[in-house]
Amino acid sequence: MSDGLRLVIFDVDGTLVDSQRDIVAAMEVAFAAVARPMPQRSEVLGVVGLSLDVIFPRLAPDLPADAHLQMCEAYKAAYIDMRARTGVKKSSPLYPGAIEMLRRLHAMPEILLGVATGKSRRGLDKLIEGHGLQGLFVTQQVADHHPSKPHPSMILQAMAETGIAPQDTVMIGDTSFDMDMAAAAGVRGIGVEWGYHNRDALGSATVLIDSYGGLLPALNEIWSVPA
Repeated sequence: MSDGLRLVIFDVDGTLVDSQRDIVAAMEVAFAAVARPMPQRSEVLGVVGLSLDVIFPRLAPDLPADAHLQMCEAYKAAYIDMRARTGVKKSSPLYPGAIEMLRRLHAMPEILLGVATGKSRRGLDKLIEGHGLQGLFVTQQVADHHPSKPHPSMILQAMAETGIAPQDTVMIGDTSFDMDMAAAAGVRGIGVEWGYHNRDALGSATVLIDSYGGLLPALNEIWSVPA
């Protein structure tokens, strides 16, 4: 890597943490709130990363807007309750190698770290606190303030806040929404294969990796080739 500043933005659910157990359980509560059966687990995990106000119209398109709002509120209450009962580390455990890689990147003076997530501000704050990640991310973009992925707003704002150009920015995520968001923002994407979308869905990624051990080589590969 060169001496110029670089921005590395991480998705959260399915990339840094595995929160699928609580996501699925909270989704069951949301559908029960409107007396509807929940879709297949694969369908639920397939929309992780989108904002809740987009998820419920997609999963239950025949229901009216007030039902979607009811589902959203039921989901958030259930998720908060489960997180409070089990604790963040059990509710949303970090993937193997994630914390070590974050700390390694943070120690590099030329690297700035960011987050772009479909989580709320409250949800991200709880996760950062629970895993002791305070001080690692100089820019944090959440669903409260942006259109849902794959709209490029989160990445564009992260670059604006840090002053980093698109060619020096990389988005890391596990879903097609992350990779399409990266493409829409004019930055390169690293798709991770351990998350909620399969390899075939990550077609717009610049590079794919199957463990955090592959991240530094992937970054070096990306930044060795001009955007």
